[in-house]
Amino acid sequence: MSATNIRPTRALFPTLLHIVDSLMLCLTLPLVQWLTVQPMNQLTTICSLVGCVLLFVVGELFGIYRPGRGRSADSEVGLVTAAWTTTFMCLLMLGLFTRTTDSFARSSIVAWYLVAGLFLLCTHMCLRATMESLGRRGFGVRKTAIVGANRLGMEIARNAKLAPDSGLKIVGFFDDRGDGRRAELTEDLPHFIGDCSRMMEMIARGEIDTVLVTLPMRAEKRIQSVLNQLANTTASAYIVPDFFMFELLHSRWTHVGGLPVVSVFESPMYGVDGWIKRGLDLALSLVGVVLVSPILLICGILVLLSSPGPVFFRQKRYGLDGKEILVWKFRSMYTCDNGPIVVQATKGDVRITPVGAILRKTSLDELPQLFNVINGSMSLVGPRPHANAHNEHFRKLIRGYMMRHKVKPGITGLAQVEGSRGETDTIEKMEARISLDHRYIRDWSIWMDIKILFKTIFVVLRREAY
Repeated sequence: MSATNIRPTRALFPTLLHIVDSLMLCLTLPLVQWLTVQPMNQLTTICSLVGCVLLFVVGELFGIYRPGRGRSADSEVGLVTAAWTTTFMCLLMLGLFTRTTDSFARSSIVAWYLVAGLFLLCTHMCLRATMESLGRRGFGVRKTAIVGANRLGMEIARNAKLAPDSGLKIVGFFDDRGDGRRAELTEDLPHFIGDCSRMMEMIARGEIDTVLVTLPMRAEKRIQSVLNQLANTTASAYIVPDFFMFELLHSRWTHVGGLPVVSVFESPMYGVDGWIKRGLDLALSLVGVVLVSPILLICGILVLLSSPGPVFFRQKRYGLDGKEILVWKFRSMYTCDNGPIVVQATKGDVRITPVGAILRKTSLDELPQLFNVINGSMSLVGPRPHANAHNEHFRKLIRGYMMRHKVKPGITGLAQVEGSRGETDTIEKMEARISLDHRYIRDWSIWMDIKILFKTIFVVLRREAY
């Protein structure tokens, strides 16, 4: 049997966005130069084309060209703004290095950033609204049958209903199994129509043009039987793997030895995404150290004068891939527990010094972890590192606990801005935190990191730490 390449389908919507964005950049720069009475030259064209290439790359990294089903309008605006701002800053730095910015008036540069950004936002929102409207009216909609009245089939039907731009109109469910073996369909879903022979009749009449096979992967003979029947039709057929049986961590298609595989436990910070995150961490942490250096000095002096002991407390924690790291903090207790047994801090803990109570309340005790970010052992955003003793305790009680170490630990994280901050004195509280850590890894993006950093500021200002 010859090998078959599995190729991704290029959708219309991302292609349209790429074309329209390139047109916007190529048209807006000459426009603002004309409005600001600046002469146009060859550099205008070069700058526009370089901007198109950079926006293409940056936009893919920020995800603005991926289908936005389920993404709010606010998120869409934020992603496009962040992508264009990053692109513009790259262009500006490139211009400074090559000394080509002198050929453009400052008014033209600022105007281009504002005008192009506004045009990009408008075109993205208008195109998305247009595609959704066309989908609701039936343009480009595929009449789809689902073979398999089960959990996976119901989930697909609900997603298609919530996302009119998916291009799927679910006709109904089909299954050869008896009533007792099929899942009971809820009222919000299409009806069960019949067995596969009934589906073949509807395909012949042109009532169905797409078939999604959602049978469990262990039902190999049943799947093969359905595919054999579909081979004699013109309907498009797709097999939907049932991944509900697995706990997926940032799952994605990849290749191993030339074969297509789906990752189950994977870190999202590999390749270019990892470089982008590391660059953001390094830049922001270096700026942060410079800005807060007076605060670091004052806190260090107060800790030194308040009680005997070192200024900094370096505790052993698990980092990326479970490797041991030393996490820096201002000492906030009379003791420096760092052994096999570490008791979590609680409100009113007698071990906490008076200065330490203030530092913990304002989260200033975490500031030295900026040096961990600089040396690469931590990130600004990620699952908060727990004491090694706590790791060894909870990894035996919570399934998937150690998967949080597929990424670098962070100074702040999704759990800390979503209500799972502070003491985890019960297994339920720790499970809630681990669930949020897993969600962060599954859904990670640069934009998500930026939102968490801003949310952290408001959490600290409300003094929710201790």
